[in-house]
Amino acid sequence: MSGETDGEGDPVLDRLIHRWMRHLRVERSLSRNTLDNYARDLGRYREWLRAQDLSVTAVGTGDLERFVVDLRTGQGLAQRSAARIITTVRGVHRFGAAEGILDGDVAADVPVPRQPASLPKALSVDDVTALIEACPAGPAAGPLELRDRALVEMLYSTGARVSEVLGLDIDDIDRDERDGGAMVIVRGKGGRERVVPVGRPALEALDAYVHRGREALNTAGSPALFLNRRGRRMGRQSGFKVVADAAGRAGLEGVSPHSLRHSFATHLLHGGADVRVVQELLGHASVSTTQIYTRVTADHLREVWAQAHPRQ
Repeated sequence: MSGETDGEGDPVLDRLIHRWMRHLRVERSLSRNTLDNYARDLGRYREWLRAQDLSVTAVGTGDLERFVVDLRTGQGLAQRSAARIITTVRGVHRFGAAEGILDGDVAADVPVPRQPASLPKALSVDDVTALIEACPAGPAAGPLELRDRALVEMLYSTGARVSEVLGLDIDDIDRDERDGGAMVIVRGKGGRERVVPVGRPALEALDAYVHRGREALNTAGSPALFLNRRGRRMGRQSGFKVVADAAGRAGLEGVSPHSLRHSFATHLLHGGADVRVVQELLGHASVSTTQIYTRVTADHLREVWAQAHPRQ
């Protein structure tokens, strides 16, 4: 049958994926984590096409609609995961049509499953304090403990993604000798840079780590700010483990580095910060992404009103 594969793979699909991933890496400068997610999504698509004995040049809109159904029912994926995979598949088909690898874009009319709106979960200020205090920082603290304290402080102080904080080099800290403050140069998605202030508690934790911890860890002459026990830049999973371990010691559940980013944004808005300033600090390309935090703030205001108003 025309359009069937020969059981040995699909060379057109392989070429398409290779060129699209190179385009995303070189021309759009996407992060390694984002590229890995795309690769996993396309791996699912590749396996599904193989199971259907279909080549990418023969697949039609109806086939892709069946793929959507299979993601939700046959593979049992959550709606959010299915939506991400379909968005990836639409992207690679659009690229294939634009580059002349495919005859047309059969994925353009395939609807993306609607994602349920979810509000970010922010920690209370007391919980953030408990999380930070769960990381030792006294005279007896070792290099790794000082590093972990500085990392958790920096995640909350800057609101940066864990990959952004772990991507910092020692020279990215810009100190202001006039007031003792500091800023950091954060490199975000797409290679965009932004400058974010560092709070005094975070700066104190950072100084303790740099002078009493990092020097002991830096056996390989790395420029990275946060080092692992082998003297190399910490990886993303190590950053997640640091936060999870601190949360366990503090008796907190479901806490990740992103929880601190959510808390950073929510606490700023609670304090009266302008949403566009928060957008800039978070590195969001669109203010609509930041505005979800204003819904969190609105819920907080309703809760306070319900507790305090005499005629609620």
